[in-house]
Amino acid sequence: MASYKRNIRVHIAAYPIANAPIGSLIPAMLTAHYKTLETGGLRGAQGQRTGQSMTYRSVRYLHSIVSAALKVAVADGQIPSNPAAKANAPTAKQARAPEMRWWSADELNQFLTWSAEHSVLHAAWRVLAATGMRRGELLGLRWRDVNLDKGKITVRRSAVPVREHGQHATTKEGPPKSGKPRVVTIDPTTVAVLRAHKRDRGSLQLAFAQADAIVFGDLEGRHISPERLTRNFGQAVARCRKKYPDLTLITLHGLRHTHVTLLLSSGVPIKTVSTRVGHSSPTVTMTIYAHVLDGDDDVAAGTFAGLTGGAQVSAKYHDPDSAPAQQTGEGR
Repeated sequence: MASYKRNIRVHIAAYPIANAPIGSLIPAMLTAHYKTLETGGLRGAQGQRTGQSMTYRSVRYLHSIVSAALKVAVADGQIPSNPAAKANAPTAKQARAPEMRWWSADELNQFLTWSAEHSVLHAAWRVLAATGMRRGELLGLRWRDVNLDKGKITVRRSAVPVREHGQHATTKEGPPKSGKPRVVTIDPTTVAVLRAHKRDRGSLQLAFAQADAIVFGDLEGRHISPERLTRNFGQAVARCRKKYPDLTLITLHGLRHTHVTLLLSSGVPIKTVSTRVGHSSPTVTMTIYAHVLDGDDDVAAGTFAGLTGGAQVSAKYHDPDSAPAQQTGEGR
């Protein structure tokens, strides 16, 4: 909601289109406004043109907000049809996310080995890499969600940054993106890392290791700022690259991409991976990670050849350009 409010306040209310009576709004007006935002028409806090432009992705997001608002106006009988439905907004192809980057298994091992000795947030990086959790899901964890004896983490909530106009940013908890909790199994090394982290937190203050305490809290037991966690990861990668200069530059979200990519590349079923990372369906996983699945067809062909390797072919079907065929009893 805070994001919707900010977009309307900054990218609609500050422009002439905001003065148009809702009944006179036509698709061409919205299209022209979007073009203004895309081509250097952004305005600053005082209403002056800055010469800066919005990305196609941001304009498409704004369009979705405007379209949803006008849909409500149609339902309320204020306008007969939704002008946003025929406005020309950036296409999904134009607004696609930046190129996805991830680490190979070797690169991930390099970083985690380095961070175990040099990063105070090593436990956070380890859990993100080992579970594929989103940033907010990690920050929303409490110790009651972590069963170290069984090696299970229950993802019940997400801690996200919220900015209201004129106020400092705050971190608030809500449900995970999927809207429902999920249980994720963690490996023994991650369990050991979390046990050590819990001991460290408890040594700072006993309450920090209690069931209701935030797993990855600050020195006062409060949520770490999500933006701060992202900055800290970027700084950790930069420091690690001093030792491993060939380490690929990835974002914090790249740890999630790394987790999924490594699992799919290793043959873990798509449905299992999809459930593990909280995608709404395996179709979402397949769409996002098509780059991994492209190689599956080659594997399928090789697997079939292996399964039928004992079946001999008649010379009738032998390719003359290939190696000599082994005759079968039928072809003799």
